[in-house]
Amino acid sequence: MRTITWDAERAVVQLIDQSQLPAEYRIVECAHVDELIAAIQQLQVRGAPALGAAGAFGVVLACLHARTDVEYEHQLEMLRTARPTAVNLSYGVARATRAAQRGTTMEEKVSFALEEAKRLADEDVAANKQLGVHGSTLLEDGDVVLTHCNAGRLACVDWGTALGVIRAAVEQGKRIEVIASETRPLNQGSRLTAWELLEDNIPVTLITDSMSAVMMRSGRVTKVLVGVDRVVKEGVFNKIGTYMHAVVAKAHGVPFYVAAPLSSFDLERSSTEVEIEERPCEELIYCGSKQLAPLKVTVYNPAFDFTPFELISALITERGVFRPQDVAALRTGNR
Repeated sequence: MRTITWDAERAVVQLIDQSQLPAEYRIVECAHVDELIAAIQQLQVRGAPALGAAGAFGVVLACLHARTDVEYEHQLEMLRTARPTAVNLSYGVARATRAAQRGTTMEEKVSFALEEAKRLADEDVAANKQLGVHGSTLLEDGDVVLTHCNAGRLACVDWGTALGVIRAAVEQGKRIEVIASETRPLNQGSRLTAWELLEDNIPVTLITDSMSAVMMRSGRVTKVLVGVDRVVKEGVFNKIGTYMHAVVAKAHGVPFYVAAPLSSFDLERSSTEVEIEERPCEELIYCGSKQLAPLKVTVYNPAFDFTPFELISALITERGVFRPQDVAALRTGNR
């Protein structure tokens, strides 16, 4: 199934619980906005494009269950700010909200919002597949590609961005091997990316985050390819650790590519205007139920970092491959 979808019969949002993978594959149902917000914050659904769809479907839930206009607006505000760094969440909320405003009755509001949410989800899949086709031109037969975090179908409605590029190249008959960094502290690389690639029979090797430098110095890595949570005027925000890989790639002459659907572009803002989400200290102090650090230790746990354009070789979008200096031409005007 898709990572996130709408169950019309039960009027609930259904999503793959990514917090349980790879040990268990299970589906979570969210019938109310607060349940969906909890799923977002607990990373049961994650990844910028998937969060866009979650935001849009959340508006449908708000239309169905909010008892007053004040409650409706409060639910939308809590939803759009549930995770602040990825722009897609607020973008999905805004699109479905504008659609709902065309209705004069609750039934019409629900219908218009749901239609828009489904359209957004379908657009995400189509955009990622087109992005994959464009990006596959940058990969050569025999490439070994380092990726960070998870930018596959689990991070999107389906197909994936960075992993979508790899999937497209493999479909063309190219032999591609992937090196997945574990992506501490929540291990999206080891838990999700490795799982996805093994499901697709794409060769993948798991490494710790700190191994990327030695891997690039040895010549083992030929390309670096990551996803993105937000593209701003001077660069991109992505999972913490992305900047480190970009610096190392630059030092060793390895091309560093970013797969960025237009829904993640926010070119009206600069990097200083974006709030970087800080996650709970328990994510570093514990690994599952195992305590790894003293309970009273001071913890700094940002979920994302910023990578400037000068470290990026190219951005891959559904409109094609762009050099960083040409990104200004990608203003979409749909926000």
